[in-house]
Amino acid sequence: MRATIIEAPHRMKVGAWDTPEPLQDEVLISVRAAGICAGDLYFYTGKNPYAIYPQVCGHEIAGVVADIGKGVTGYKPGDRVVVEPYVGCGICYPCRIGRPNCCARLEIIGVHRAGGYAEYLVAPAVKVHKFPDNLSFTLASFVEPIGIGVQACRRAALRPDESVLVLGCGPIGLSIVEVARAQGARVTAVDMLQSRLDAAAKLGAKVVRADEKFRQTILEETRGEGPPIIIEATGNPQAVEEAVDLVASGGRIVIVGLIKEGVGVKLPGLNFTRKEMTILGSRGSEKCFPESIELLAGGKITYPQFATEYSMWDGPRVFDDITKNPGSVHKGVLLTGN
Repeated sequence: MRATIIEAPHRMKVGAWDTPEPLQDEVLISVRAAGICAGDLYFYTGKNPYAIYPQVCGHEIAGVVADIGKGVTGYKPGDRVVVEPYVGCGICYPCRIGRPNCCARLEIIGVHRAGGYAEYLVAPAVKVHKFPDNLSFTLASFVEPIGIGVQACRRAALRPDESVLVLGCGPIGLSIVEVARAQGARVTAVDMLQSRLDAAAKLGAKVVRADEKFRQTILEETRGEGPPIIIEATGNPQAVEEAVDLVASGGRIVIVGLIKEGVGVKLPGLNFTRKEMTILGSRGSEKCFPESIELLAGGKITYPQFATEYSMWDGPRVFDDITKNPGSVHKGVLLTGN
């Protein structure tokens, strides 16, 4: 089969890759759309500490069931499906308590296993979800990043009418903005790039530029208390530090952004007891796909309108362009043309 293969950092090609066959309890999927995520770009640029080359990346996947392995029920060829990419071992502590997204031996389709930048891929049947006909394959590829937003809002224990500050308006930040608004929250979004702020504003968020007046602006808007909920989606250590400084006493912070391995975050120790804040991490998603599909199918998520579609087989050029001009594309989706 054809695949868009990352051979080494900054080296991608379209070439031949072994066509997979579904084993016991697996589903073979004909890929139709696969989103471009920051994680894929990290793999391409050599910043992913788990990267092993060559690899077929792509974990935001929508396609059609092509075949099923032994023991699979509930699916048939032609079913329109999305793929939940986080595969736990089923044995370790987080898996035993129902949190396989934090598995000690986690494997991610598109990182540790061949992913969606190809004509076909296989996935465990339990990680495959049907989606309705009113969603295009491009829209359906957003189920995975929307799931990250659902997970973050669940971790925040977000309640209707609460105020939430979202730090970062990239694709995941916009997902969080829309999920939070769909749950009835009042959202303020922060970023350095005007294009991203414009996108967040179109989705109904109040926007604030991350400049030297940022802290003062947020405190003025919250009558000096600080936001009760802050969700960090930048991966910038300084943003985490600012969240601890800004959050209201008794508030909650959820950290979604990936900070480079080995990089520390300095936190004022007294704030932990003085504010009695809660700081939580959020990794991928778990049992969030059904809600993500429902939100998309119900028209409550609109940020996929910012997507730019490309041919899967133009992947090498697209990845090179995005890497050189990161602000040129807000969200890219690769289509196989099948």
